[in-house]
Amino acid sequence: MAEALTSIRQIERQLSSLRAEPGAETPYQRTSVMTHTAWVPEEWVEAAEDVLHGLAERHPSRTIVLVPEPDAPKGMDANVDQQCFPLAGSERSICTETIEIHLGGEYASRPASIVMPLLISDLPVFCRWRGEPTWGSGELEQLVDLADRIVIDSREWREPTRGYARLVEIFDRVAVSDIAWSLTLDWRLTLAKLWPTIAEQEIRVRGPAAEASLLRAWLASRLRRAVRPVESADALEVQLGGEKIPAPRTEPVSPAELLSNELDRFSREPMYEEAVRAAAAA
Repeated sequence: MAEALTSIRQIERQLSSLRAEPGAETPYQRTSVMTHTAWVPEEWVEAAEDVLHGLAERHPSRTIVLVPEPDAPKGMDANVDQQCFPLAGSERSICTETIEIHLGGEYASRPASIVMPLLISDLPVFCRWRGEPTWGSGELEQLVDLADRIVIDSREWREPTRGYARLVEIFDRVAVSDIAWSLTLDWRLTLAKLWPTIAEQEIRVRGPAAEASLLRAWLASRLRRAVRPVESADALEVQLGGEKIPAPRTEPVSPAELLSNELDRFSREPMYEEAVRAAAAA
């Protein structure tokens, strides 16, 4: 195993070394469409690594994985890796870079100073925050100011509706994507086809807390009226006037694909923001 790197200068040298040694047989080119940062508390590391491995080929980027370890000794330990993928119809390969940095002690509270020197100039910065954000914390504030888009998944939160009340506070500062919201798309398309007859019908929404709360809030915000509180269930379910709506047919989507879809978005999502405000006010 390569020796851990303990400074930004060492990381930059390692990146330069990787670019200078592409391999003996296959010519390559390094390309990036973004700098992708990820805030990954220790309990999320294994899941995050699986997602990032499946993401690299579709979204070539410099990925900076930040693992906060506030109880560890002060300092940073980093490893740099490179993945290469063959270009279709060519002998060349595209290579992307992953930098995993463990932030010990007070380093965990100042991620921006670590990330900024490693950003690729003139490319968008995305930040995937695993778990519920530490609302009001210095590390969240720094990454919000640094990123063009924050990607969250409110299914990972203990009490999503409480989190939505804090999430609205950053809408005017950074674009936000929520994987839980994207999972309601097929239901929203199905229900939209029932307009305007849906307007006066009694609506009941059941399902996992995050998706059900967002779907209910979307309905309330679109219809401009109250909708019954959500009921817990393993999968999304909607009843109109006491009759169950057939669930839309959906194909299984991998965690890597779910994140990849969010990295294709570059602007704010007013409909999502309106739904979150409605969920927070419920």
